[in-house]
Amino acid sequence: MKKYSLILILIFITSEALASNKKEIINNLKNTNNLSFNFEQNINGEIENGKCTIQYPKKIYCKYNSDNKKILVSNGRSLVIKTSKSYYLYPLNKTPLNFILNKDFLLKKINHLNERVVDNKYINYSFIENENEINIFFDTKNHNLIGWQMLDIFQNQNITYLYSVIKNQKIKKDLFKLPMQN
Repeated sequence: MKKYSLILILIFITSEALASNKKEIINNLKNTNNLSFNFEQNINGEIENGKCTIQYPKKIYCKYNSDNKKILVSNGRSLVIKTSKSYYLYPLNKTPLNFILNKDFLLKKINHLNERVVDNKYINYSFIENENEINIFFDTKNHNLIGWQMLDIFQNQNITYLYSVIKNQKIKKDLFKLPMQN
């Protein structure tokens, strides 16, 4: 009997901790208007890094530390990937970033998903939307968004890790203006 009581207590404590994580993540995300961070991105084994700013809803500006001067910009409707030699323009709603950059969508998803704790460091939520499998990760300590994993628009495995995350900074008004073609 003691054994079953102990098991029930452990199950209760674990479920309470998971519910608390979800509540903290939801509250943290609700109170986040923008994020600035450094990132490391692994696309099919090729590693790039740089700095990004996300402004909800659906805006992102990333400047890569690369010789080709790569930037990625979304104004909420379109997504541009520009280098010194190329220029790609996509409708944002045709990319998985459309979901990651949509705070209201994420809040609804997280509210209905079960979480998975990874190495006692990360909280993971997984979902499939419009044939896109997306994993988002949050820090167990501060409940900040710290990364995502998905297939990009070219069907490449994309793992993005965020660090040195700063929330709710003042952002330049024209930061998310789409760059002109080369």
